[in-house]
Amino acid sequence: MELESILLPGIEPKRPIVIAGPCSAETEEQVMQTAKGLAAKGIKIYRAGIWKPRTKPGGFEGVGEPGLAWLKEVRQETGMYVTTEVATAKHVESALKADLDMLWIGARTCANPFAMQEIADALRGTDIPVLVKNPVNPDLELWIGGMERLNNAGIRRLAAIHRGFSSYEKKIYRNLPQWHIPIELRRRIPELPIFCDPSHIGGKRELVAPLCQQAMDLGFDGLIVESHCCPDKAWSDAAQQVTPDILAYILNLLVIRKDKQTTENLNELRNQIDECDNSIIEILAKRMRICREIGTYKKEHGLTILQAERYNEILEKRGAQGETCGMSAEFVRYVFEAIHGESVRQQMEIINK
Repeated sequence: MELESILLPGIEPKRPIVIAGPCSAETEEQVMQTAKGLAAKGIKIYRAGIWKPRTKPGGFEGVGEPGLAWLKEVRQETGMYVTTEVATAKHVESALKADLDMLWIGARTCANPFAMQEIADALRGTDIPVLVKNPVNPDLELWIGGMERLNNAGIRRLAAIHRGFSSYEKKIYRNLPQWHIPIELRRRIPELPIFCDPSHIGGKRELVAPLCQQAMDLGFDGLIVESHCCPDKAWSDAAQQVTPDILAYILNLLVIRKDKQTTENLNELRNQIDECDNSIIEILAKRMRICREIGTYKKEHGLTILQAERYNEILEKRGAQGETCGMSAEFVRYVFEAIHGESVRQQMEIINK
């Protein structure tokens, strides 16, 4: 992708770039009170949802176009830049007409290539910065594809927002972080800025601070955080919003580590990692050679490839073994599921010859 800086005039190029504001623009008073509170804490970019896509009908779905005038008032009175979410070409048209400074595209919209193309076409000929949230499902190609549609339409000032991924397995997070996906995005497109949305990942305000720190530890460029003057009275997503005072406290406690380290000790440790990785590859290659021999034996004796009892035994045994070595059983299970999948593939090749 061809990319240019998303930095707006007056925004310092240092981590983290912070975008903050309420989940929804509810009333003019709420929008202005929150904006003034954030501006007093040094926040330069103000966010508020004008159109709110809801999972089910009947909930608050945003104030619509009247809220755009409130955002313009925020910019006029505080000097902050203003941004909102767009999900349709009509939203884009209205936001551009209101001369907003930045736009973002939500997770549900990113999951729909037709919607992304419609928005890309509506943005053609503009140079407004656009941030794209990951799709609700953990599909990196879909995420990149959405941004490529915008880039093909001439949008060069792009950034990604990691807001976590939906799951039926409701654990501590509202949306599972699955950090390996934005890490792979950074590997694939290193020049693309990545923001973290700790509000939507956590779903609870007490998780915002640790998630912000994790994002910084992983080298994210910025944060987009939901902040409300009276979070408990918010009309949407009340549990995950923090006050401007709490947000400032969280930001002040962040530890921002260097992106690059060149110390001799770190290089030595990385060399040790390389040696371990080489050993892992060699051991896996040996394991696969044995699996192919097993495949030949199964073919000669008319046995099925999948031996469920043996597979379950491996997962349980190695998971318990991993825990005794300081790793989670879930991680070890994931590794051995991948190994088993490759073993089955290689045995299938042998049997089908």
